[in-house]
Amino acid sequence: MKDFPWFKHYPVGTAHEINLYDYSSLIDLFEKSCAKYSGKVAFVNMGKEITFKEIDELSRHFAAYLQSLGLKKGDRIAIQMPNLLQFPVAFFGALRVGLTVVNTNPLYTPREMEHQFKDAGVSAIVIVANFASHLQKILSNTKIKHIIVTELGDMLGGLKGTLVNFAVKYVKKMVPAYQLPNVIPFKEALRKGAALPYTKADVTVKDIAVLQYTGGTTGIAKGAKLSHGNLIAHNSMITEWFKPYMSKDGSDIIITAIPMYHIFALSVNGLLMFSTGVKSVMITNPRDMKGFVKELRKYKFSIVTGVNTLFNGLLHTPGFSDLDFSALKGAVGGGMAVQDVVAKKWEEVTGKPLVEGYGLSETSPVLCCNPLDGGHRLGTIGLPMPSTEVAVFDDNGNQLKPGETGEICARGPQVMSGYWEKDNEGVFFHGEWFRTGDIGKEDEDGFFKIVDRKKDMIKVSGFNVFPNEIENVIAAHPKVLEVAAIGVPDTKSGEVIKVFIVKKDQSLTEEELKAYFHENLTNYKVPKHIEFRTELPKTNVGKILRRALKEQEAATAA
Repeated sequence: MKDFPWFKHYPVGTAHEINLYDYSSLIDLFEKSCAKYSGKVAFVNMGKEITFKEIDELSRHFAAYLQSLGLKKGDRIAIQMPNLLQFPVAFFGALRVGLTVVNTNPLYTPREMEHQFKDAGVSAIVIVANFASHLQKILSNTKIKHIIVTELGDMLGGLKGTLVNFAVKYVKKMVPAYQLPNVIPFKEALRKGAALPYTKADVTVKDIAVLQYTGGTTGIAKGAKLSHGNLIAHNSMITEWFKPYMSKDGSDIIITAIPMYHIFALSVNGLLMFSTGVKSVMITNPRDMKGFVKELRKYKFSIVTGVNTLFNGLLHTPGFSDLDFSALKGAVGGGMAVQDVVAKKWEEVTGKPLVEGYGLSETSPVLCCNPLDGGHRLGTIGLPMPSTEVAVFDDNGNQLKPGETGEICARGPQVMSGYWEKDNEGVFFHGEWFRTGDIGKEDEDGFFKIVDRKKDMIKVSGFNVFPNEIENVIAAHPKVLEVAAIGVPDTKSGEVIKVFIVKKDQSLTEEELKAYFHENLTNYKVPKHIEFRTELPKTNVGKILRRALKEQEAATAA
């Protein structure tokens, strides 16, 4: 690899290149981690702890059960659940059979589920009972033959598990009635598997481990093919990068609020922390901010990962500022832009930095991250990972110089080979540079900055306006809690900017905002329309959905 400018800003002792394949497969990573950390706690959820040894045993039982169904290497299995202890058991169990895991958002509509399951050719599914009624509606249109249903309290054990399941189903009425054929309860699958033989799958780095669907925020959801090799190489990179946050005695605790079906949590909170023996506290419902803070109070946590809206929400939840941050080393934000005002407030409250990283489902996900040793630069996505090249290109595939704005592209061993059963024309420049669809630029030191999503760019009288900039400015207003900016049609300008705002202070007025806009934004960047909302549409990981706002606007105008 060439001597890139960003190398000189790497944390001291961080390798420029890594050994791409520290493990022969994710099965190898899993088995070695379980053997090395056998007696340590791997995951915690709702107060229940599970050790590496227990994960090893339970996932083996689950793998044996899956093999008894006739499932074999290369078959696709969907896992559709929030953060529960069942997730790592099902995930690692499926990998041990050589299956390809199709991570599925539990909040998907039946239409979205049907598209994903049909596209991936899913033949088996592990689903939480709360969403089984959705599966019932579309099952006949899929190839799913094996249905394993779990309830929220299944892994909690004893009376607690029984009470949680009873409360969820009968008190909170969170489980709509459903009728599905040949359903196997998750706990029964584990019991049956315990008495069955298990045969280790013969898996290589080239085999597909995960089909990570893009979420559909930029059109029809597509499955990124992430191989065992992609995820192993990625794990080696971020293991190297996370060194400043990792204790030598293995006493760290990471807070896992992003759902594990999301690639960020799967790779960082899941694989990285599992392979380094770190305890992961899984938060089932991070939207319950009061409950989230109550849970945080129980632990001397050292690392927090999340998205901007999650960090912003915590900062505005009573009791958060009173938590014990003495063990905290820092927080890492991804999934969407971390706003400057949120990063500054986080450091002010916790005394530790909130650094921004960047990646995509298609890249396992991390491509860039700010240094975790104090060398982070606010407003940037940081530096490319070891063994990773990132560059900026124009629309014709010409590489641009530092300071010039274009599409961010990347190549490295963590980048997918392509989308599942899709025509991948246009996905790569010159057959090797993955096109992210994000507009950005590189500075002279090799730090990259995202300007915005290419498809979200707003054209105002021929000027390019990027929503991230508008949102960043408005979010700094002391009376604003959340903001989203989109372009709406205009007969004179082609498009004008409309902003949707959730108030932090109810005294905020439209006139006050307009004065603030004119003081902080040049004329063509000033929003022409303002709409106050009590909440903004978001994905399950808290990423604001501009697309949903655009669709609402289009429907209103029609």
